[in-house]
Amino acid sequence: MEKIRFITDSASDMNSSREDVTILPLHIRFGEEEYADGVTISHKEFYEKLIECDTLPTTSLVSPAVFEEAYEKAVSAGETVIVVTISSKLSGTCQSARIAAEDYEGKVFVVDSLNATIGEQILVEYGLQLKKQGMTAEEIVSVLQEQKHKIHTMGLLDTLEYLKKGGRISPTVAFIGGALAIKPVVAVVDGEIIMLGKARGSKNGSNFLIREIEKADGVDFSKPFCLGYTGLSDELLQKYIHDSEHLWKDYAKELPVSTLGATIGTHVGPGAIAVAFFEH
Repeated sequence: MEKIRFITDSASDMNSSREDVTILPLHIRFGEEEYADGVTISHKEFYEKLIECDTLPTTSLVSPAVFEEAYEKAVSAGETVIVVTISSKLSGTCQSARIAAEDYEGKVFVVDSLNATIGEQILVEYGLQLKKQGMTAEEIVSVLQEQKHKIHTMGLLDTLEYLKKGGRISPTVAFIGGALAIKPVVAVVDGEIIMLGKARGSKNGSNFLIREIEKADGVDFSKPFCLGYTGLSDELLQKYIHDSEHLWKDYAKELPVSTLGATIGTHVGPGAIAVAFFEH
């Protein structure tokens, strides 16, 4: 039986204690202080710092050397490695993983998730499902490469403040948006984050998100799915779950919920909610 190890980066916001999953941290820098995402700074500590901070922190990729060390350890233990990374259009982490894999042909396979946060996470979870079914590493990689295009990751932002701080929108747009209680709805499309639309108030924002999910041919509940939130409270997420109850009613008791960390939180700020699923 082939021994398979999954390696992902902390941008996936996975919180796994599984022995066959390795999570490599991206680094977050607040001024002079640098932290390893999920290792030397928790999601809670990150948001406490983010809220207090005037300037945005910066995040940096996982280096080829860190990937190489993880590959060497796994391959030496007789494992075949499947790496699932954050979208190559959002970070150089995928490139690092590929550079490090050059010396491990047939032993290390790199999958660019073309996604981030819980969208990346459910691709790893799906790979683990396929492993459980007895597939080989090459078979799993082939399925993941094909199925990753069926993942939808969408989010509803509570504030425009962090898009303004990051220079993605102008202060004027942020001010007007704030005054009108504008809630942007974003999605990951072809590996990039795009604006799907804007809604006034969180109730309309929730409804917008619900319509987008319904438009996407619905959720394939036979595959992993996940809900997530940024910040220190899941209050807005619970409100959304209540408003969209008809989508999840058969799964209400076991809804997988993840906190979203620094990689996405830096850009959207606290109070955002997200949904990731495979379409039928």
